[in-house]
Amino acid sequence: MGLLDGKVTIVTGAGNGIGRASALLFAREGARVVVNDFGGNRDGSGGSATAADSVVAEIVAAGGEAIANYDSVVSKDGAEAIVARAVSAFGQVDVLLNNAGILRDKTLLKMSLGEWQSVLDVHLTGSFLCTQAAALKMKEQGHGSIINTTSVSGMLGNFGQSNYAAAKAGIYGLTRTASIELQRYGVRVNAVAPIAKTRMTEDLPMFEKIEDTLSPEHVAPAHLFLAAEALSSDVTGVVLAVAGARMSIFKVVESAGKYKESDGGVWSAQEIADHFESIRKV
Repeated sequence: MGLLDGKVTIVTGAGNGIGRASALLFAREGARVVVNDFGGNRDGSGGSATAADSVVAEIVAAGGEAIANYDSVVSKDGAEAIVARAVSAFGQVDVLLNNAGILRDKTLLKMSLGEWQSVLDVHLTGSFLCTQAAALKMKEQGHGSIINTTSVSGMLGNFGQSNYAAAKAGIYGLTRTASIELQRYGVRVNAVAPIAKTRMTEDLPMFEKIEDTLSPEHVAPAHLFLAAEALSSDVTGVVLAVAGARMSIFKVVESAGKYKESDGGVWSAQEIADHFESIRKV
């Protein structure tokens, strides 16, 4: 018995890297998989059926069940078509893994509006649209698991990635809010913040000498854990970080703070400066 026997899973951006690794693992665990990939280049240009078809062929060759989908996540029609493909083929949607993404890195002062907007469209708006479309079906079913993809860049920031970091930070907020709103319908919403060597990251300096220690295969089990109700039925609103063999949880932490008793509790700017160390102490 696999952890996802009888389940229907959608994986966006499943043609390469982390999406591919998770789609293959889901299938090995008994899931019927909708392999979604627009088939574009790393910067979002182009488009091809080859990537999705290749992963479907791998799954089928291994005895699994999968179908391809090539719709883009950036439009409402595209997101709804992805979910409709799963429902028409398999009758339900149990798991959505929002993994589609592009990169258009530039420093803040050199970034164009197009480079900014295109990254937000794929990562943040795409995650919202697919989440909304899948959640409507999951609400009818009374269950489901949605797994978003955030990033260390979004949680901590990263040089040259203001567009990507803003999108990934937005996904954190989307995950937290959706987990609150959808819990009443039996739908869990979590996120994974992966660090892995993929087509998206292979030419970044930190990955130049890394071979298998930060692979997509390190990340896929985190997706499986969050997808499998038998393992994580009480887990929602969590960001699970994966960096090779290390797993951790990202949390937004507020400092203990400091109260001002006098003057009606109104701080002057000079007083904030004088007490700033104690204000920010966690």
